[in-house]
Amino acid sequence: MKIRHLQLFRQSLSTTGLLVGTLLFATSLSPSLVPRPFLMQALLAGVALAAGYGVGVFLHWLWRFMELPEFKGRVLWVGKIVAWTICIAVAVGFLFRASAWQNSIRELMALPPVETARPFSVGMIAVLVFVVLLGLARLLRFIKRTVSRTADRWVPDRIALVVGVLVTAILVWSLASGVFARLVLNSFDASFQQLDLLIEDELEPPDHPLASGSAYSLLDWDELGRQGRRFIAGAPNIEELQRLSPVSVRKPLRVYVGLNSADTIEQRVELALREMQRVGAFQRDYLVVVTPTGTGWVDPGGIDSLEYLVGGNVASVAVQYSYLPSWLSLLAQAEYGQETARALFAEVYRHWRSLPAERRPRLYLHGLSLGALNSARSADIWDLVSDPIDGALWSGPPFRSETWQWLSSQRNPGSPAWLPRFRDGSVVRFANQHGGLEDFDAPWGPFRIAYLQYASDPISFFRPDALYREPAWMRGERAHDVSPKLRWYPIVTFLQLAVDIAAAETAPIGHGHTYATEHYINAWHALIEPPGWDETRLAELKRLIGDLSHPQDD
Repeated sequence: MKIRHLQLFRQSLSTTGLLVGTLLFATSLSPSLVPRPFLMQALLAGVALAAGYGVGVFLHWLWRFMELPEFKGRVLWVGKIVAWTICIAVAVGFLFRASAWQNSIRELMALPPVETARPFSVGMIAVLVFVVLLGLARLLRFIKRTVSRTADRWVPDRIALVVGVLVTAILVWSLASGVFARLVLNSFDASFQQLDLLIEDELEPPDHPLASGSAYSLLDWDELGRQGRRFIAGAPNIEELQRLSPVSVRKPLRVYVGLNSADTIEQRVELALREMQRVGAFQRDYLVVVTPTGTGWVDPGGIDSLEYLVGGNVASVAVQYSYLPSWLSLLAQAEYGQETARALFAEVYRHWRSLPAERRPRLYLHGLSLGALNSARSADIWDLVSDPIDGALWSGPPFRSETWQWLSSQRNPGSPAWLPRFRDGSVVRFANQHGGLEDFDAPWGPFRIAYLQYASDPISFFRPDALYREPAWMRGERAHDVSPKLRWYPIVTFLQLAVDIAAAETAPIGHGHTYATEHYINAWHALIEPPGWDETRLAELKRLIGDLSHPQDD
């Protein structure tokens, strides 16, 4: 009986759909921006197979709709055998090439090669994913036909067809955005809320009077959240700063307000300002408004590097707006991070602007990933014209960052999309692993914006229109950590980049979405030009706090 069911299922498959699906399945095994873990590759291959099958079914329907001639009888039977043979041969051949393709990326990122891409397992999981997706598609088709046949009793055929499509679409949307989304988000919300509340045994409340969360602080240590406690506890001490600093050092100031520190955004921001005033943040030479990622995480390399370069004479402030991962925070509460970033910057800027210009600190914005997106949205350039801040360092800007997109699209002719040059470089500059902030004829102006981005970072270089158009960063000269074997394929490249986003943080330090302290050091040094740091001293600093040769902690 089972064999008969399999035969019926095989006979129900579209030959054209299988041919196109196999083509997309095969090309999905080719390299993209970051190495793909085995399971992600298998899921991607299955989705690509299903997407290609859908395209093939549509093309066959269009062919019949146009009443073009079709194969029949023995010719049709032979054609199906040939088509199935081609599909199997292509799938097997490309599965066994997958390891070489993945190694073309791993070699560029100094990773050991994989001996096998586990072709049999990838193929089996991909087929399973395809069958599940095909079953869902056929269920939706059944619902559509049932609704259309029911409506056909009272309305004309074509109107009944439209009614069937609309009812099915509404049902899918309701399930996806309502029941399913609510169940998934509630599950994630509960899990990450507990993780945020976790108090790690190795992190003791600080005893320094100027530390947030201490007995002298306006902020309770237990209410800072897991990432807030890590941020406060991770500040370097005087002895560490003195090892290389060319200037006298001070204990850096870090202020962090957790979600549980107050009930509303306004209360958290007010609390942040009061804590900054308590510890003397506005009396330091440098002040950085940091927008964390979705979980509340502040990249240690991004702030440690600045503290070492200025001998600790800097204060930084961050306010948590979520405890969810950035991608989930973007889906569930996209506006919340932007509102928090805007409110914090407005409060800090208002107080900073009230101070005498000769006595106030140099003011900068900073953020990584979703933090970079919300940080860029926190300040309206038109509000700063009369009294501008000193600049910003944004790393790994997401593809949704409007300012970054516009600057990249307006790049100077001849400069690559993965490392643009914008006008004379006096205001905006872009950097990657190999620099890019220094090589300009025009000097930096008083207001400076620096973007640190890796060409292999899919969170920056994913493009929705990759579905049907080759991205600009794939044309011309390739970046040093992007595989020369990467090719653009309609639909497939879009799916590959979407999967790459999920795998972006599994890339080794200095690639993908894993930003290295060494590169932060280069960026901050070029941005603020601290005195006393020559190449020898910078190299020593990178050896002291750098992480290119060390495992990442978070």
